[in-house]
Amino acid sequence: MLTTLLVIGGVLVGLLLLLALIVTLSARPATRPAPGRPAGWVADAGRPHPDAWAPLNGTTEEMRAVQ
Repeated sequence: MLTTLLVIGGVLVGLLLLLALIVTLSARPATRPAPGRPAGWVADAGRPHPDAWAPLNGTTEEMRAVQ
């Protein structure tokens, strides 16, 4: 009986350690932008995120979807 409890406890501890290792390894690394370059895709694209509910203006350079 005691051996069974020790085995179950050891398996649970092992699973918790494995979960902690997976969470640690899957965390995103802290990224630092290069000097003089702002971080984020908005700066890369040179324009703000498009608003889906805003009315269309005819100044876009992107191809429109065929309707």
